[in-house]
Order: sequence, then structure tokens, then C-alpha cells
Amino acid sequence: MVNDDGTAKARAEGAKTRTEATPRRRGRPRSFDRETALEKALLAFWEHGYEATSVSDLTRVMDIGAPSLYAAFGDKRSLFDEVVRVYGTRYGSFTDRALAEEPTARAAVARVLREAATAYTEPGHPHGCLVVHAAANCSTPEVEQSLRDRRNANITAFERRIRADVAAGVLPADTDAAALARHTGAMIQGMSQQARDGASREELEAVAEIAMSIWPRTGTHTG
Repeated sequence: MVNDDGTAKARAEGAKTRTEATPRRRGRPRSFDRETALEKALLAFWEHGYEATSVSDLTRVMDIGAPSLYAAFGDKRSLFDEVVRVYGTRYGSFTDRALAEEPTARAAVARVLREAATAYTEPGHPHGCLVVHAAANCSTPEVEQSLRDRRNANITAFERRIRADVAAGVLPADTDAAALARHTGAMIQGMSQQARDGASREELEAVAEIAMSIWPRTGTHTG
């Protein structure tokens, strides 16, 4: 027991000073590389789909704990949304590039199909297209709708380019732009599934050539 009030007061003030001088911890810093973890999540969703990839699967392949996953990426749905955006930039941008760079719809679609044959069979990652396959057997309507919207956006972009070529006389006036765009979407999705089933790049390139053989031509434009 301390009887000297002055000594007790000095000790208390010393303890307060030491406490104020020591900065408070703001939580443990992340001990993982976010981009590396995100790529691992991307590959897991690409291989197994949204529904079949659990949070425990994700923490295992990303080599992080569940609290770190939630802190860095939010919930599973938020992580998947980010994965799809990264996939579109890193692996699926060949469609946008072809539509932007090729002079005609026919040339753009031919390039898209050729590049899909390569991209969908490339070693080092799952075959096929994540946007086509990730919602297989999915019971989350929002995920299904989000991926459906992305696939339909590509078909709309093809149709827009085809209609522009019809208006410019590059394609015949009686070209069914909607059907031709839908055919292109069906080819891309079919090639993706064939790649998942083991088709080689050369086999898919042959399919792409046949697909382009049905495209209409005019007598004055080669497209």
C-alpha cells in the first residue's frame, strides 16, 4: 500500500505518459499480395464456376484466412464481380479489340473466332471462357444475370457492326443482322465448350473457318 500521495501521483502520471507515447496498433497489416491472391481466385472460379467454388476453397487456393478475404475483397459475390472484371481485361479483351480495329464486321468476327480458338485452349489456365461457364449450375440469379448480360452485350456489339456494314453497302441489304450476330455468339460459346471438352486450337480454328463461310458477301466488297 502506498501512503505517500505525492509518490503515487508521480507513478500514475508516468504510466499515463508511457501509454500516450506508445502508438495504438491499427490492426495487422495484410501479409499477402492482393493481385496474386486475386489471380488465384480467378483461376478457381474459371475452373469450377461460381456455385461450386466455396469460401473455404477460395481461402485455400488464395492462401489467406477468411477474415483477410472479407477485408480485402468483401464477400464471395464481390470477389467474383472483381474477378470477372479482371478476366475481361486480362483474358477476354480480344473481342473488343477486334471490333475496334478491324475495318468490317466480317473481318472483326473472323479475328474474334481465330483468337478465341487460341485463348480458349492456351496452356497455363483453364480452357474455355469464364463468362460462358462460371454460372453453370448456379443458384444465384444475380450472378447468372450478370454473366448473361455480358454475353448479350457482345452479341449486341456484333449486331451493331453488322448493321453498319449493311448501311454502308459492305454487306447485302437483306442481311439478317440479328441472326448473324446471334450465330456469332453461338459459335463463341460453342467453341468455349468444345475447348473444355478437349478440342485443340487447330480443331477450333477449322470450326471458325466453316463458321465464316456462311457469311454473306457483296460483289464489290471482300470484307
